[in-house]
Amino acid sequence: MTKTVYLLLADGQYLEGKGFGADLPREGVIGEVVFTTGMTGYLETITDPSYYGQIVVQTFPLIGNYGVIPQDFESDKPYLSAYIVREWCQSPSNFRCQGDLDTFFKNQNIPAVYDIDTRKLTKDIRSQGVMNGLLTYDKLWEDKEAEKEALEKIRAYHITNAVFETTRTMKTDYPVENASYHVGIWDFGEKSNIVRELMQRGCHVTAIRPDASAQEIKAMDLDGLMLSNGPGDPNDNPSIIAELKKVIEDKDLPIFGICLGHQLMALAHGAKVTKLKYGHHGANQPVKDLQQDKIFMSSQNHNYAVDASTLPQGCHQTFINLNDGSNEGVSYDGCRQATVQFHPEASAGPLDCESLFDRFIDVVDRYKAEKGE
Repeated sequence: MTKTVYLLLADGQYLEGKGFGADLPREGVIGEVVFTTGMTGYLETITDPSYYGQIVVQTFPLIGNYGVIPQDFESDKPYLSAYIVREWCQSPSNFRCQGDLDTFFKNQNIPAVYDIDTRKLTKDIRSQGVMNGLLTYDKLWEDKEAEKEALEKIRAYHITNAVFETTRTMKTDYPVENASYHVGIWDFGEKSNIVRELMQRGCHVTAIRPDASAQEIKAMDLDGLMLSNGPGDPNDNPSIIAELKKVIEDKDLPIFGICLGHQLMALAHGAKVTKLKYGHHGANQPVKDLQQDKIFMSSQNHNYAVDASTLPQGCHQTFINLNDGSNEGVSYDGCRQATVQFHPEASAGPLDCESLFDRFIDVVDRYKAEKGE
């Protein structure tokens, strides 16, 4: 029997839907409610570690029509707290399909909601900003004391320890035959397609745990270093930033950062990172390359952005978001370091910015040649 689910938002309003996937726990599920605008790529969204601690709303009205395809996953499991759609497809069809969303969410213990007014919910988040919310079976408005207590918990909710909840505890190698380069990826919640993009370009990839020291990373004698994407507020990672400051003292080592990696690099250089009103989530975000004066469509998933006005001397804004003018990329003088806020690995999303991996490999190749290897 389908259960009625209520979403109580931090502003006190309720929305009603129906449950599928895993049952809610007795206390319900609290999370940061965000929306994503992709028409496809829902599997990559569901398994993206960057959504840790969030209740994800799909703005496209029908989700699940090609079912569950494990080859498209971006990590080993979902990290989101819950999932909201207008309608989910109960009879998916695809030659790679291995199941439906309802069964997948049940197996992964992820609650989901459908038949909810996602259009209204999205408009409210756009106008008021990202809000926390509670999914519950209880009619809390019938008990004002219980409602008051629930609202206090909702408003107090903050995503914590996100990086360390979504990352590895041991170094992992991804070898390729006749590798041309040895590239490390500092794992802050990495997506699998970043590793695949590097391997396709002849890189033996070593994934490094988030609490690795600068000394450990330097001892690996890498040809290049990737700073991965990841969840949460970058300002909550002072220990990582402290080690990153030591790593970037090596001005010769090629470093390329994506999403959270971009933000951590900016913080390590002395800039500030602030929270956006409702973030950028989806595979249709336009960005402008200020160096080439070209516009690209990009895939994005972040609630925070580098404050370009705080970039110190020698740091240059390279990309901007055309929807709100926020920062989307930075380059750094006197070194081989560059970062972007969006996801050039494009999973899911357009392939417009995939060439940034080629740019990085070109820098890695020159660095390796200078080392005489």
